[in-house]
Amino acid sequence: MKKFGLDSTDLRILSAIQQHGQLSKTKLAEIANISATPCWARLDRLKAAGFIRGYHADIALDQIADFTQVVVTVSLTHHRKVDFDRFEAFIRALDEITDCVATGGGMDYVMETITPDLASFQTLMETLLAADLGIDRYMTYIATRRVKSSKPNLAKLAAKGRG
Repeated sequence: MKKFGLDSTDLRILSAIQQHGQLSKTKLAEIANISATPCWARLDRLKAAGFIRGYHADIALDQIADFTQVVVTVSLTHHRKVDFDRFEAFIRALDEITDCVATGGGMDYVMETITPDLASFQTLMETLLAADLGIDRYMTYIATRRVKSSKPNLAKLAAKGRG
């Protein structure tokens, strides 16, 4: 982590906003264990350096609407950069695909989808197949419940990076 110029105070600030989102100047300084003015200056520097991409709320989606969550693994027929670029550009434009990770190994992508129901999910998959994205095969896994959803422990990651 040293190559980025982050120290333990920066990591405490980043951890605090990762866990709590936007905080008042006073509360963030209290958590970071420094006074408010230098804390806010550090936060501005972290934002300017691109360490903070945004602030997000953890919405209780199940209290708002019924939905179907499906995890989909995708393997492409060809593995050229142009094939990956075309697939990824198409995926980015679809609201129903909430998460997509490129992977090495047996499958090229693992995606998380959220749709109102199973029929809507099927329509989404038909859209992907009709778009001629070079999908060789895909497998679907209907999510029954979320067991864990968390952010990484920044202090542990940084400690590993220093060792």
